[in-house]
Formats: sequence, C-alpha cells, structure tokens
Amino acid sequence: MSSILDKFLADAEKRSFDPEHRRRLDFNIGRYDEKVITGKLQYFDLELARRRVAMRKHKVLSNLDRYLVEFESNFEKRGGKVIWAPSEKDAQKEILSIIKKADAHLIVKQKTMLSEELEINEFLQKHKREVIETDLGEFIVQLAGEKPYHILTPAMHKSKEDVAQLFHEKFGTPLHSTPEDIARFVREQLRIKFIRADVGITGGNFLVADAGALVLTENEGNGLLCYAFPKIHIAIVGIEKIIPSLDDLDLFLPLLATYGTGQQITAYNNIIFGPKMNGEPDGPEEMYVILIDNRRTEVLKHREQRQALACIRCGACLNACPIYRSIGGYTYGAVYSGPIGSVISPHFLGMKDYNHLSYASSLCGKCTEVCSMHIPLHELLLYNRNEAVKKGFAKSSWKFIMKGLKMVMLRRWMIDKTGAGVKNRAFRMYFRKKWGPRRELPKFAEKNFKQMWLEKHQDN
Repeated sequence: MSSILDKFLADAEKRSFDPEHRRRLDFNIGRYDEKVITGKLQYFDLELARRRVAMRKHKVLSNLDRYLVEFESNFEKRGGKVIWAPSEKDAQKEILSIIKKADAHLIVKQKTMLSEELEINEFLQKHKREVIETDLGEFIVQLAGEKPYHILTPAMHKSKEDVAQLFHEKFGTPLHSTPEDIARFVREQLRIKFIRADVGITGGNFLVADAGALVLTENEGNGLLCYAFPKIHIAIVGIEKIIPSLDDLDLFLPLLATYGTGQQITAYNNIIFGPKMNGEPDGPEEMYVILIDNRRTEVLKHREQRQALACIRCGACLNACPIYRSIGGYTYGAVYSGPIGSVISPHFLGMKDYNHLSYASSLCGKCTEVCSMHIPLHELLLYNRNEAVKKGFAKSSWKFIMKGLKMVMLRRWMIDKTGAGVKNRAFRMYFRKKWGPRRELPKFAEKNFKQMWLEKHQDN
C-alpha cells in the first residue's frame, strides 16, 4: 500500500469521526443548498439549459485546437500576448520571466484554482516576490498557511470564530470581530496592495474564441482590481476553458452562478479584450494569457473521461457528495477534491498513486444529478477504476477475490448447492477487513430467492 493511500485512509478516518468538522461542513454547505434551490427558479426549463451547454462544450472539446488558435489570433489583434505552457514548469518559467523583466516585486492575485495546481504562490515566494491573495476566502487560508478546502469556497472548513481568532493572532483585531468587521479590515489592507502592485495575476472562467476575450466572474470585485491597477496583467487559464462565442455567455454565466452560489448571476462579470488602448484611462499596459495544458490533453485522449474537461468549477458536485461532506477537502491530497477531483486528479497526478480517489465514492449518482454541465461523474469514476485495473494497479488480493466471484457467478449450481453457513464463512474470510470494523457484514439467508420461488410454485 502506497504512502499516499495510507495517508488518505488515515485522514479520511480522522475527519469522518470528527463531529465538529462534520457540523461545519453541513452548516456551510446547507446554506448553499438552500440558495441553489431558489436560484434554479429563474429557469423555465433548467434541463434544456444544461443540455445546451453540455452540447456546446462537447463541440469545443472535439475541436479544441481550432478554437484555441482562433482565440489566440483574435486576442493578439488587440495587443494581448498568448503564451502556451505545456506543463507546470513551463508556466512557472513564463510567469517568472515576465515578472523579472518588469522588475516586479509585489503581486496581487485573484482566486484561481489553477494557481494552486501550478503552485504559483510558493514558486514566486522562493524567488523573493510578495504574493497577496485578494479573495477573502483565499486571503484567510493564505494567512493560516493552508490551501483551499473547496473549489468555490476556500475557507469552507472554518467557522466565523476560527477566522476571528486567526485575525486576532495575526493582526491584533478584536477577538470577537464579526464577519463584517473582518471583511472591512481586509478591504482596507488590500486597498494599499492594489495601488502598489506591479503585477496582477488572475485565472479565467471562460475564454471566448470569436472575440479573443477573457471572462472573469466574481462576487467581491477583487479580480477587477487585480487587472485594472497593476501595469501588467497575467491570466493563467486551462485550455479547456474555451467557448465559441460571446453569445454563449447567456447560458454559461447564469448556470455557473445558479449552481455555484444560488444567484441569478454573479455580481461582477468582466469581459476583457486585452491591454488598455490609447485614450483609455484604466487597465494594464501589458496583458498576457498563459494557456495551460498540464496533462489536460492526457484526459482529452480518453473517449469517456474527456467529458470532465467540460467542468466550469461551480462546486455543486462537492456540495452534493456524501464522501466530500464526510472527509472534507484536504483528505483527497490533491488540488481538486470531491467527485470532479476524483475523476481528473488521477490523470493529472498519476493513475498509479492516485487511482484510489476513483474509489472514494458511494456511486450514488448525486454528483451527476447536480452537475451544471451534465457530466456523468459517477460513471467516469467507473471508467477510471477500469483503467487502473487494466494497467495493473489493483492489489493482487482484490484480483483474487474478483476471479473467485467471476467463477462462482458463471456457475449457478455452485450458488444453489452451497449452504448459507459456508457462504457466510467465506464472506467473513474474504470481506471482513474490506467491509470495515464499524459495519456489520450482511448474512446470507438459509434459502435463496430461486429456492423460495420453486417451493412456492412447485404445485403449479
């Protein structure tokens, strides 16, 4: 058993039986669930909207190269620069090159999961640059020396008392500060950073091919300030974030808001066409979009799992997943947690070491049911499991059990002739440990269904 799997199992057990952790997640996710129900009421035919965006993304993923080249051409016509980064190292190198060339030392950064994937903060700090997270949730976890706990809500695992305690320790604010007090304090702190920043780094919710535009959607306005104040704006965006046209935003933006936070539409929706033009008072003098692959094309090779690249990071599958709600975000040991993380992380990080994430699911199908993009997530987990077995990553003991079950299932007489006592002993021998110490093994009845059926109808 690998050390990664050992840690996953130990962390999962610890988190699952931590009642305070479960209480916080249930409370925070419960508030989102309530809002999402209300948000969905804006749709006359929600399923039609979901099917339409799914079809648009399917079209894009089938023609990804064409749309990316179209975006590059249109974006550079307006003075922007596109950089292609096949790997994490390539992206880090390009970002550092831009920053060094500008002799920049203070960087403000909008919330973006891709920067966590590329470990941008740690990388730039090693090169003596100050990086400030400007999203309130990201600011909190950065201050605590932690990573985001949830795709959409980085500080999902913290209570308001935890945050007040943290700010009291770091800044000397009153111990009983309210969330409003904390938000006001952070706004004042960040205002100075925005004005002094040399470079702003953002992600990108969408790239629009026909307009050559970057779309940022947010609720706090920090993303807008990250590119409006600094002279240089760097946007790091996964190649899968492309959409064909500006006309598609009327589908994508409301769905992302509805499934993410229960809003009809997010508070701030910015469409950025490049650096500021002559006569424009605001905006960066230079703008770069770094298109990140980092094994996304590896996922694209798979006929089924490629559907996961349609994800718009609404976080709905995490909120719905009973496993995530039990073990939390950090247990996964990967940037992307929950059902979507369990699908893509084994491909991003290596199937050999991370195939266990595809088993971290009850396969209840709730993630598929709530996915804004109609991604069959629980089915994709099964494809991952199948791939792991075919590549020889399944344990020998599990292979032995499966071969035994196959042999029995193909020979009905073995099931009929074997008594319940023998079946129960065999079941205890092979499955007791795998079933877990806290669950009672099911017991075989003295008579199976076939026997009872024959007895009932023997006179007919």
